[in-house]
Amino acid sequence: MLKVPGTKMIRSRVMATDAVSTVHAWHEALNRGDVEELIALSSDEIEVGGPRGRGTGPGARLLRDWFERAGIRLELYQTFHRDSTVVVEQGASWRGPEPGTTTEPQTVASVFIVKDGRVASVLRYADLAAALEASGLTYSDKV
Repeated sequence: MLKVPGTKMIRSRVMATDAVSTVHAWHEALNRGDVEELIALSSDEIEVGGPRGRGTGPGARLLRDWFERAGIRLELYQTFHRDSTVVVEQGASWRGPEPGTTTEPQTVASVFIVKDGRVASVLRYADLAAALEASGLTYSDKV
């Protein structure tokens, strides 16, 4: 087991890199509802995308809009890494239709690109296989 600062314990066969630590810290900030920390961990220009579309723009504005609209929580399941690319399989739940409710978790995966220690791109995919294919990573890149 490996403890990455600001994250839960994760299993690892190699030491976590700065890119992996950045992505895990990004998840922690999102789940705490700390949009300021989320912005600090992200590039000034960021790409954010998922099944409803993709946008690139000023990190602070784009992330604030996405954060408010999405109402998402992400639980880390598995992490894959090579160079500046990190793929994370996640349990995602969203704000429910009734106040104070959330949806049942769905297993999804996201591809993160980390540049200069900050998230430059995060694209969500329906499943791990699609995210790995889109990123060029494989199961052998599991951290």
